[in-house]
Parts: sequence; structure tokens; C-alpha cells
Amino acid sequence: MALKPTIYKFRISLTDMNRDHYDSLSLTVAQHPSENDQRMMARILAFCLNAHESLQMTKGLSTIEEPDIWQKTLDDQIELWIDVGEPDPERIKKSSRLAKKVKVYSFNTKSNVWWSQNQGKIGMHDVDVTRFNAEGVEGLTKLIERGMELSVMITGNSIFVDSSKGSQEIKFEELQSK
Repeated sequence: MALKPTIYKFRISLTDMNRDHYDSLSLTVAQHPSENDQRMMARILAFCLNAHESLQMTKGLSTIEEPDIWQKTLDDQIELWIDVGEPDPERIKKSSRLAKKVKVYSFNTKSNVWWSQNQGKIGMHDVDVTRFNAEGVEGLTKLIERGMELSVMITGNSIFVDSSKGSQEIKFEELQSK
């Protein structure tokens, strides 16, 4: 019998000072059995950084032909493709042909090695690469509850997350911006 995903519900009050974007988000996130808490929270951060009325979580790890998050036009064209983790350069190449804009968010302690090994190959493609600091994402996992109310403020290169269980700052840096 296959393991079922764990369902989390997030209510997020979002303040993005970088884009002058203010929103209230209600997200239902299915955490795949093989997905760790850090990756799930990195998906939430990536969603907040790109919040838009047509942005959607996909089936993620259970469907390899889809990104983690995407934004589609009314005629079903992929406007934005977002992968979370350290995707293979071939996947990035393929996604850059399928979508108008591609973004990658890396988040763990292996990000530096992945980036140094793949920077040349990834640099040939029109893709934005951002790295969350691993310690910040790890700290964010300590706030996880099945039903969460979060206040998320984005300013500069920091994301401040407040919940009933505490607060966490996650710094991020743009490794490549096209």
C-alpha cells in the first residue's frame, strides 16, 4: 500500500515590500511522503516570493513533468515555472523551453556544491537562481503545525516569518538573475 501525503493548511498574511504586494493567501499543501520539512517550507517561501492570483502549487514530487509551482495564462501557457531544490541542468534546459520564465530556489547545505558544479551549464539558460540560507529554512521547520497562520514579510534579501510558535528570518541571495 502506498503512503499518502500529509496535508497542511497555511493561512498567510503576506507583505512583500520589494514588490509592493500585499495579500492574504490560503494554501493547502500536500507533503509527499519522500519530501522533508525543509523542502516543503522552501516551497512556501518560493510561493510567497512570487505570489500572484494565478500562481498554483502542482503535484510536485509525484509528477516529474511538472514544476513545484507554476503560473499559467488563461490559454494554458506556462508563464512561470518554479523548481525547488537542486534540479539537473537538463531539467532546467527543458523547462526553459516550456515556460516564459523559470526560477529555481535551492535551500539546503548542498546548494553551494550544486551551484559550483552546474553554474556554467545553468548560466546558458534564461533562468533565475536563488538560494535560501539553509539555517533559516531549518529554523522555519520548528514552527510547523498542520494548520498554520503565518505573517510573512519580505524586505531586501530577508523573509521574516512569524507564527504562534515563534519567529524566523530566512535570508536569500540571487545567484543568477536574467
